Amino acid sequence: MEPSEEKSIRAASEEVSLEFKTLINAEDLDALKKLQHLILGRLQDSNAVLSHFNEYSEHCFAEVSSDFSRNTRLLRSMKSDLDYIFQKLRSLKAKILATYPDAFPDDSTIEALDRRPDLEMPQ
Repeated sequence: MEPSEEKSIRAASEEVSLEFKTLINAEDLDALKKLQHLILGRLQDSNAVLSHFNEYSEHCFAEVSSDFSRNTRLLRSMKSDLDYIFQKLRSLKAKILATYPDAFPDDSTIEALDRRPDLEMPQ
């Protein structure tokens, strides 16, 4: 490129940049900068709060997780015990019914025997 071409290109680019500067208001730019700094500060504060909350949640989870897993094992054990108990009760009931067919009343007899009001149903 020749020096004269470079000078003309530089002059044209300066002219374009000056035209762009007239399109943009400096006060508006300053207001945008202030708003961006304000938003940045709020985002940094929010980030700090969320980081603190994550640390606190991690700490609480570490404290509770062992209790939770222990209680889960206990509940599973209780469920298997209850399943075994109900299985035994069903087999005992079947044996009793085989030996004594009238030992357990049917549905119509149960309704006649049980005349208590149902407390769960609204009246």
